[in-house]
Amino acid sequence: MNITAAQVNELRKLTGAGMMDCKKALVESKGDIKAAIDYLRKKGQKVAANRADRQATEGVIVSKTNDTHSYAALIMVNCETDFVAKNEDFIAYVHSILDLAVAQKVNSLDQLKTLELNGRKIEDTIIDQTGVIGEKIDLGAFFFIEAPATAAYIHPGNRLATIVGLNKPQSEHINQLGRELAMQIAAMDPIAIDQDDVPQEVIQREIEVGMDKARNEGKPEHLLEKIAKGTLNKFFRENTLLNQDFVRDTKKTVRQYLTEADKDLTVTAFKRVMLG
Repeated sequence: MNITAAQVNELRKLTGAGMMDCKKALVESKGDIKAAIDYLRKKGQKVAANRADRQATEGVIVSKTNDTHSYAALIMVNCETDFVAKNEDFIAYVHSILDLAVAQKVNSLDQLKTLELNGRKIEDTIIDQTGVIGEKIDLGAFFFIEAPATAAYIHPGNRLATIVGLNKPQSEHINQLGRELAMQIAAMDPIAIDQDDVPQEVIQREIEVGMDKARNEGKPEHLLEKIAKGTLNKFFRENTLLNQDFVRDTKKTVRQYLTEADKDLTVTAFKRVMLG
């Protein structure tokens, strides 16, 4: 049967599959577009089943805000190889999921999976992509923040992204500060906003590490805990966002930088996701 280029292009637009895969599907389906779509989907299910035990440790991480900067979302879609992660069609597919999440103000990964993208549930398009690409594809993570103002940052290469929320309504100035904070979070990897937000088990672990270090240095046993607690301030300075040195001006902490801009301005939440 003669399959035209127009038929192949139509199927490719509908499914995202490669030209050769589309042509083969149309040949097998005798030119029936709907049957060809089903053929490709069944192929995706078969590939997904065959690769279920594979490790999908590469991928694309992207983030963005809505137009009013009141909502920000971050997603990670995993694949098996760096080659696929750098593919422009795959990156565009991940962005299309994020665009939908932001437009719908999605509040969970489960909700995101059930939304429809081009007439298909996202969880089904993941299987379709597995068939198109030939690798295991996973929707690995989804996070969102709602706040008076939000900002997002994607590090070049799509392997690291952040989102952050602020307690003041968005404006050109607030948006710029938010962008700078999102980049700070990407660069410095804080574990909490302020020292009071650090989980108690993390603090206790740091104290134990500090005690072991002091003990190995020959310090008296009755002073070990006091010495260890004294090192916590350094830990908080390095690992909590508001107490870190601001990367754009290391003479100031992030807290000082924000206070100079607006004495009541602070961070309400943040998320940072990185591959590896």
